[in-house]
Amino acid sequence: MSQPDLFVVCKNCGSEVSPYVTECPYCGQRVRKRAPKLERDEPGAEARPKERKRRIPKLSRLRPSEIEGIAPDSRPVATFVLIGVSVAVSLVLAGGLTFAEVGGIVVPLDDDPWRYATASFVHDSLTYQFATLVAVGIFGTLLERRFGWFAPILVFVAAGAAGMAAAVQLDLGPLGESNALYAVLGANAAALGLLTAWLVDDRRAARRGDPRGNDLVGVAVVAVLLLLLPLAVTEANPVAGPVGALAGALLAPVLGLLPRRA
Repeated sequence: MSQPDLFVVCKNCGSEVSPYVTECPYCGQRVRKRAPKLERDEPGAEARPKERKRRIPKLSRLRPSEIEGIAPDSRPVATFVLIGVSVAVSLVLAGGLTFAEVGGIVVPLDDDPWRYATASFVHDSLTYQFATLVAVGIFGTLLERRFGWFAPILVFVAAGAAGMAAAVQLDLGPLGESNALYAVLGANAAALGLLTAWLVDDRRAARRGDPRGNDLVGVAVVAVLLLLLPLAVTEANPVAGPVGALAGALLAPVLGLLPRRA
């Protein structure tokens, strides 16, 4: 049996119309007396196998505060823990304990090298703490969402410890004064380490042909503010920040070995 044409041309207006209509929908001209008959299977003809309907996958039920069709970002739990520990230490300090009792460093430091890792959680100034913890929150979250919870903890502790160790070994007091009793505290080195670790990973991705379109001007502004903090806060050592930034940059290739989450 012959197949009907895909379309017919109206002789009045020249429009292509369906072969199953008798009047042109554009000008109303009658194009045929009757529509062609639909082909039907003849009795005894072999039944054609029915095509299996393809099942369309459905999204799971939306979670609270989830946008439809977009997977929710995981919560940066490790970054929140780092910030929470620092806030908790400040509350303990407000209760009357000293810097040395909560893990801070008072130079000269003759023993207790574990303080290199704990001094980043200790702050004497709320302004200093706010500035550094904002940077920790931003870049710690970015690293955690890309590499998992281990990344921000590793960089925070390692970069902070490297900065504190360099500050103690060089023994540079506030404004370059040496042989003075002073404290080396705060997350300045740790925050700069998180920033440079993220920045190096971002630049390596760009060289691989995977530019992420991040605002590097804002990153540069944050980096400059963190580097200039020792001019305003005495416990922010001028050596600790640059050394922490260098440590973060060196840790970035190590983070590249971790499985990526984003």
